[in-house]
Amino acid sequence: MRIAIINGPNLNLVGIREPGIYGDRSMDSLIDFLKKSFSSVELIHLQSNIEGELVTFIQDQGFSCDGIILNPGGYTHTSIAIADAVAAVKAPVIEVHISNTAAREEQRHVSLISKYCKGSIFGLGLEGYELAMQWLTGATGFGKGSNG
Repeated sequence: MRIAIINGPNLNLVGIREPGIYGDRSMDSLIDFLKKSFSSVELIHLQSNIEGELVTFIQDQGFSCDGIILNPGGYTHTSIAIADAVAAVKAPVIEVHISNTAAREEQRHVSLISKYCKGSIFGLGLEGYELAMQWLTGATGFGKGSNG
């Protein structure tokens, strides 16, 4: 099984940037944790501050991976190109946001991405990535395709 984790702008600063919102744990430590916890999964990770790189990686991975965990960062609210890429690929995409975007500034309330995703996880911190991994791998007992 192959899963891609794709993070957008400023997520390379998680653990440093606004710890009251994003926590004090780094994205690198999360990726290491997920690789250990899901050792049978080939985990591919990209973080980019560049919209076109995110689109290209979604396209590249979206036909060969078994799932994508996507946190588009600020592009969530602005990028039709990323939304179109998510809509185009076969792999199920789980949208993850560390903070609860609905409880933040009004410009963060709308996601252009959500309607093309299998599901969305907001506001559960870095644990949202783990929950997305559990769902994609079936580790919860529910897994892909379950409506339960």
